[in-house]
Amino acid sequence: MHDIAKSRYGVPGARISNSQLGESKVWLSALGLALGILMVTGLLLLILIQGLVVFWPREVVQVTLRTSEGKTETTAGEIRKVQHRKDVGKGGKEVEEWLLFTGNKDVTGNGFRYLDVQNISEQTKPADLIIAERMEYGDAIFRAVSLKLSDGTVVPNDDARLLAELDRLVGEANKRRKEITKIEKGKIGKINTQLAKLDLEEKELKAESSRTEERLGHIAQKRTALQSEYQKLAAEAQALRKQQQENVLTYRTPEGTEKNQNVGDIVSYYRPNALGFGGKIGWFIHGIWDFIWSEPREANTEGGIFPAIFGTFVMTILMSALVTPLGVVAAIYLREYAKQGMLVQCVRISVNNLAGVPSIVFGVFGLGFFVYFLGASIDQLFFSSSLPTPTFGTGGILWASFTLALLTLPVVIVATEEALVAVPRGVREAGLACGASKWQMIQRVVLPSALPGILTGVILSMARGAGEVAPLMLVGVVKLAPSLPLDLTAPFIHAERKFMHLGFHIYDLGFQSPDSEAAKPMVFATTLLLITLVVVMNVAAIRIRTKLRKKYAASTF
Repeated sequence: MHDIAKSRYGVPGARISNSQLGESKVWLSALGLALGILMVTGLLLLILIQGLVVFWPREVVQVTLRTSEGKTETTAGEIRKVQHRKDVGKGGKEVEEWLLFTGNKDVTGNGFRYLDVQNISEQTKPADLIIAERMEYGDAIFRAVSLKLSDGTVVPNDDARLLAELDRLVGEANKRRKEITKIEKGKIGKINTQLAKLDLEEKELKAESSRTEERLGHIAQKRTALQSEYQKLAAEAQALRKQQQENVLTYRTPEGTEKNQNVGDIVSYYRPNALGFGGKIGWFIHGIWDFIWSEPREANTEGGIFPAIFGTFVMTILMSALVTPLGVVAAIYLREYAKQGMLVQCVRISVNNLAGVPSIVFGVFGLGFFVYFLGASIDQLFFSSSLPTPTFGTGGILWASFTLALLTLPVVIVATEEALVAVPRGVREAGLACGASKWQMIQRVVLPSALPGILTGVILSMARGAGEVAPLMLVGVVKLAPSLPLDLTAPFIHAERKFMHLGFHIYDLGFQSPDSEAAKPMVFATTLLLITLVVVMNVAAIRIRTKLRKKYAASTF
């Protein structure tokens, strides 16, 4: 072997020692690690840049195009992408194209347009162009023509009051929109819940042979009072909606089309070409804030993702609360009580193999066992009056948390076993020598010393569970959830409700969205937020683990 190495290097008498060969392998390992770190860093930087650039206000370019008939047309929009392609009709010559976000989907039918740069005869950046975020049809790009107020006053575009009045009216419209949401989702939602309970109570009374007309009459009185309150609130919400339509903005698109827009349907607006750096920073922060705290609109391509953030956080915490005690108890039994032998070895092999089972298999198991069997049994025992409408016999955040707890259980068991093994034998013997029973020794000596290692397993399970999507699609996650699984309505925690999840939100935007170009920026922004949420939860768990490690310095794990 040494002669072969010598002949390859061409140096007579040279020999390559084992240490030199080992050193080259070390460098190859270091190279592999460096490449891995570089790829992960590059991916994170790509997500960070693409996720944050979504909220940065872009300037709007107005261009004049030459058409094939020798005429000209005008359009305007944000340059979202610049690409080059070979034009077969021009002999394979490379042509530069712009992907322009033109907005005004309700006018043109499409919010994006590809432009051949060679057909542009003129381009400018007018300061009077406005971008308005609307409740429907996405953003609009236009010039204001006039503003008609509720009292019939018309403010023309050349009046300095127009933008000031528009600012005031948009602010008032946003306040009314919040009040409408508060009435419809809050107050009316509570009334609907109470009416549903009364319907169930009446159904149960009618099924009993010992029913009394007095109790049925009492239910009827309650229903009448609730319906009366419902009508008042509905009328109040309707009056607010009518006010949303009283002020009308007339605008003209860059293509020359005039259109009327209810000010009540405008969420916000700004003039991108008139913004300075400070103004852009302000709108950047405003965009991030709205994205985090508002609800999605327009098939999830507009608005925010607060329900998805909340659902992901609650499900991950609930999953961790379920998997931690189960995994710790299983590991304690396997390591401390079970007689080590072939059977325990088979159990350990099975647990390790469970970590490699595809996640969709756990989803099918959760659907069959938790939803169809366990959930349906709970409905038969405790919610029979609600049938055939299922309560727990359908997907919900509870069954999703149980399914992911099973998915991440092997991680917690293996990490806990390793942490228990790492506790020094002398510490155990000292506890037993002091007269403690085996359980007392485990409870008061071994477990505290192994807590940092146990938390390592919990952290890994949280990271995996928060990013899973496939099983959730079968056991409770939905495209849009009308209500949060945790709110101020008794019993406060609604484990039977369906929920939104950041991972599924990314899948829905990337593969199910009707407008793929509009969804791309949202995909990166949502991905960045999911990574941030996982990192925040992991950092919090790591800080707890660090404090415990310092407290129980006897642990060697």
